[in-house]
Parts: sequence; C-alpha cells; structure tokens
Amino acid sequence: MVAKAEDESRLDGLKWVVVTLLVAAGVGGNMYFSDESLLYRVIALLVLAVVAGFVAAQTSRGAAFFDLLKGARNEIRKVVWPTRQEGTQTTLIVVAFVIVAALILWGLDTLLGWLASLVIG
Repeated sequence: MVAKAEDESRLDGLKWVVVTLLVAAGVGGNMYFSDESLLYRVIALLVLAVVAGFVAAQTSRGAAFFDLLKGARNEIRKVVWPTRQEGTQTTLIVVAFVIVAALILWGLDTLLGWLASLVIG
C-alpha cells in the first residue's frame, strides 16, 4: 500500500512535468507561429489546455482540485438568489447611502477648509 502511494507520487511529479511541458509548448508554439491565423493558434492552445488539464486531473492534487470544483458547484446550487425586485431595491438603498455619506463628507471638508482658511488667514 505504501509502495503504491510512493509510485503514484513519483508519477505525479512526472505528470506535472508533462503539464509544464505542454504549457511551455503552447506558449512557444504561439510565439513561433505568430504569422499564422489567430483562429488556428487559439484552437491549438485550447487543445493543449484540455490535454494539460486532463493530465493534471490524473494527479492526486488535480483530482482534489476537481473535487473542490464539484463541491463548489453543489454549494452554488443551494444558494437562494435574490429576485430582480430585491436586487433593484438593495442597489437603490446602497446608492442612497453612498450619496448621503458623500454629502456629509463634502460638508465636513468644506467646513474644515473654511475653518483652516480663517486660521491661516
């Protein structure tokens, strides 16, 4: 059991090297083929990204990351999102408070500026 875990950790390192090489190939290939059509370069980069993502998902950390994404997706489904009316009302309340705070700060700034000009002369 321990030997299997050690073999997987060694293979994980090799897999991450492959992922790094795929990313480097994408960057280098994009620079090398800069005269080619942007569409072809984007397609090639997407293919390399999918392959690199697949290889990364085969590692223990990659599998844990995808489990985290699945858990986050499940939690997002549990959220009760506000209705359009609630969102609009909340936004208007925030805007009103920001305007009131701005007016208070403007008034204080004007008052303190006027007092400072009286003191300085």
